[in-house]
Amino acid sequence: MLRFERLTKRYGDVVALDGASLAVASGRMVGFLGPNGSGKTTAMRSIFGLVRLDEGRVLWDGQPVEGSVARRFGYMPESRGLYPKMPVREQVEYFAMLHGADRTAARRQAEHWLGVLGLSDRVDSRVETLSHGNQQRVQLAVSLAFESDLLVLDEPFSGLDPLAVRTMGDVIRQEAARGAGVLFSSHQLDLVEDLCDDVVIIDHGRVVLSGPLEDVRSASPHRYVEVRGEAAAEPWHRAFAGAEVVEEHQRSVRLRVDAKSDPGAILAAASAAGHVDGFRFEPPSLADLFVEAVRR
Repeated sequence: MLRFERLTKRYGDVVALDGASLAVASGRMVGFLGPNGSGKTTAMRSIFGLVRLDEGRVLWDGQPVEGSVARRFGYMPESRGLYPKMPVREQVEYFAMLHGADRTAARRQAEHWLGVLGLSDRVDSRVETLSHGNQQRVQLAVSLAFESDLLVLDEPFSGLDPLAVRTMGDVIRQEAARGAGVLFSSHQLDLVEDLCDDVVIIDHGRVVLSGPLEDVRSASPHRYVEVRGEAAAEPWHRAFAGAEVVEEHQRSVRLRVDAKSDPGAILAAASAAGHVDGFRFEPPSLADLFVEAVRR
């Protein structure tokens, strides 16, 4: 298990991390979320000693992460970490050998992962000649080119087309099923919601929400109501204390209400105001949780 214990990092007057703590268990996929500048990348870089912390510890199975331990971790940085003029297969092989693979095993792993990620026809191309999306695939292949205990992926889906997103998501799921812990950041919250087991939301360097996704959804003090049809245009929801419109269209409205609200009473009020074509009463989505947590 990876554990952050009260990580703190300052850059002059800027506090990048402010006592941030989290855990990533083996076999679990953790979505690491936050606004731009919230401290995600700083925290991820600290795992590999790329950031010197002012306070706090990064632990793996209860022990400080050092060189030999970190070599068991795969890392996909947000900024490209590749050699632009090196051919693709040679690049993946090189990084595999840095992590302890011999040349034969490195070649085997490189060919396997480049095939899985749809790059078999570009193995001899220089990285700089590839599209942004294909460079992302090479970067992921580098992080997968040995059997890692932990994958740390900073914005792995950035710039990918839908097919590549699906492929990369499937690969990451398989690695978690194998037993690797996965910590990944993304601004594509619907995608994170589909993939992650656990969620950690960080804001201004502080963890403001964390836990298994379904647990934190259930624990939210709010529920979200969607009404479609003629009733959406009427102000019937004003009768419910604390109800707040979060989205409104010509024939649909979405409200945030107290979790203890009676959905039957809400549906009755909407139906009395006009015809209802569709009705939903549900816990917050991950996007809703994000807004709630950061707003607090």
